[in-house]
Amino acid sequence: MRFGDELLLRSSSLVTRGVRIAVPPPPPPPQRTTMPVKWVLYWQPNQGSTVSTQILNEAAQCVESINGVKEGRWKAALNYYKPMLRDQSTHPDLPRDFLGISLADQPTKYYFLIRSQRLVVEADASIQLIMEKLQSYKSKVSIYFDGFQYLLGDFRLRVGRVVPVHSETIRGIVMEVEYLPISSMEKARKVMEEFVEIWHEALSKTSLSGKFVNIELNFGEFGLADTYTPQHTGVQYAIVMAHMIATVQPAARG
Repeated sequence: MRFGDELLLRSSSLVTRGVRIAVPPPPPPPQRTTMPVKWVLYWQPNQGSTVSTQILNEAAQCVESINGVKEGRWKAALNYYKPMLRDQSTHPDLPRDFLGISLADQPTKYYFLIRSQRLVVEADASIQLIMEKLQSYKSKVSIYFDGFQYLLGDFRLRVGRVVPVHSETIRGIVMEVEYLPISSMEKARKVMEEFVEIWHEALSKTSLSGKFVNIELNFGEFGLADTYTPQHTGVQYAIVMAHMIATVQPAARG
């Protein structure tokens, strides 16, 4: 029997040569930060249409027309990492790629998502500097999301553009809908659906050609429970980006 196994089978102390040595119990699993339920939607233009700053401007005006109060700017970022290896086959245990995501409401944290393993983890924001120094993985694509956030009763809305770093070409439009009183996704579902319906009705009075789409996700595949956490937001951004890249035709310039 290994020494570690023996410690687990015994009580929380060990007697060695007549001296009683306290063995601390194993630490509890880390507690994930809970937060209000949030949906991340993306703009899906009608066939033949493109995305542009006009959509962003009219969406912002629409929020203000239903008494949304502007709180300021917000920004998030997503990086697509690839390993710095000449031959991936020599390290088959390493992920072939993964996503790194920074969120506006979690400035001290950074989130990694390995899609092939359905894994999402939280790290300190300083991990980005460590990765740059180690040069084990390199960011191949960097995208940022920026715009304005609004308070609308019990809801907070963030509407912003999706733009590759070092470019002004708009790749898409995203909207965060956050229901502040509740952290249970199931309990908030009905209210969120009703709010999105009201939002779409307000948008229908504009000249915009398209709609905001919410993607139904099975968060359980990523080991996430009903109580909402920043990891849920990270998963949503990763999936939304995949859908936008596959389906949305960008305008030539924002």
